[in-house]
Amino acid sequence: MLVVNAEIDGRSGLDLRCGDGVLVEVGHGLQANGDELVIDARGGAVIAGLHDHHLHLLALAAARNSVACGPGDTPDAESMRRALVAAPVARDARGWIRAVGYHEAVAGQLTRELLDGMMADRPLRVQHRGGAAWVFNSAACRMLKLDAADHVGIERDSKGHATGRLFRGDQWLRGQLGAGAAPDLSQVGAELASVGVTGVTDATPSNGADEAALFGRALADGGLPLRLTLMGSFELGDHGSMVDGVETGAVKLVLDERALPAIDELVADMGRAHDSGRAVAVHCVTRVELFLALAAFEQAGAVPGDRLEHASVCPDEAVQLARGLGLAVVTQPGFVRSRGDAYLREVERSDHPLLYRCRGFVDGGVRLGAGTDAPFGDADPWLAMQAAVDRQTSGGRGLGIDESLTPEQALELFTGWPHNPGGPPRRLAAGEPADLVVLDRKWSRARDELSSSMVRTTVTRGRVSFARN
Repeated sequence: MLVVNAEIDGRSGLDLRCGDGVLVEVGHGLQANGDELVIDARGGAVIAGLHDHHLHLLALAAARNSVACGPGDTPDAESMRRALVAAPVARDARGWIRAVGYHEAVAGQLTRELLDGMMADRPLRVQHRGGAAWVFNSAACRMLKLDAADHVGIERDSKGHATGRLFRGDQWLRGQLGAGAAPDLSQVGAELASVGVTGVTDATPSNGADEAALFGRALADGGLPLRLTLMGSFELGDHGSMVDGVETGAVKLVLDERALPAIDELVADMGRAHDSGRAVAVHCVTRVELFLALAAFEQAGAVPGDRLEHASVCPDEAVQLARGLGLAVVTQPGFVRSRGDAYLREVERSDHPLLYRCRGFVDGGVRLGAGTDAPFGDADPWLAMQAAVDRQTSGGRGLGIDESLTPEQALELFTGWPHNPGGPPRRLAAGEPADLVVLDRKWSRARDELSSSMVRTTVTRGRVSFARN
């Protein structure tokens, strides 16, 4: 493949030759060989392919076949009821209806009884938009035998009956539902390629041998035209690297303020991961979770690749601790746009400047990368980049304006190496991976409004994975 007439880092008229999945030459006046595919960039900017440092592929595929019931989809209880009733029977034989993206702005706190009023004849499960909780109607509770089930995340009333709410129980739920047909990942793969994504880090904590094998099959048959780094369980370290195309990432440790581990337990898990040659990624969305993670890293010691996921509320003293420990942070600036109006209503005013910080980390010397957290956030990284620049909510209000980045800094959030988010961004040079995006305009115009509509062509491993028109 030969890409001609490209702008790279502000230099015009450059050509790029790809071969065997790498960039072979970058220069002026390169001539096409006999059978090379030639792509004319028409003077548009060519950038390194985007890497989403934090998303959840299987959940994203499932969400594309679920009822969307967030405030933007179903603004009230009645519209949510109509959407559920209109949903086709789920693909599994038992007729489950699955809904995602719920927030209390739609109908308040969901209960088993409230869901019965929306749908009583079919088993229904609704996932909160944060991804940590499911709520079931009575038909679903009966099918799951929730009253008699033994799982720490099952909420119960004063009489010991299940309320229908399940916290941090995805793995248990999958076991109860049984093995179904593997989700089709090709729609997700095409969607990500269309916005310039050439690589992802799947941050699902339960990823193990089965998930690695499933992703390996999707990579082999072309359904996932991506470079894939897989975070997950300790088990993954024994199996992930054995699957062609899957690179094993950090051990994912999830902190939940409702049930925090003892610090000695957390330190032991960090040491176990480090001893196995893997880094650690700690999920921390509250201030308490963040400082527990930092205290544990202080005791366990940090190694290259250790990172904090989200760091959603981060005061200056935590920034300083993260820098001293050499930790990277992977944040989600897209939530400023999609959830910012709710944050402004629901979060203490004093914490508004500390939400999903960007400039504070960069100026504080902390390596900063970003992910979309799809499907819990929009899978389009350009929306997250623009939010990092303008810090505007979907309602047009500012949230943490002092945390804004330049467009170039926002782009670098998604062009770091998978194992070093926030480190030196990937460059288009001979010998580097042939993962690139051709934009339909020069960067001087593209930086004015960062949008996936500018993506003309995406190239992954030296092959076209998306071409507009």
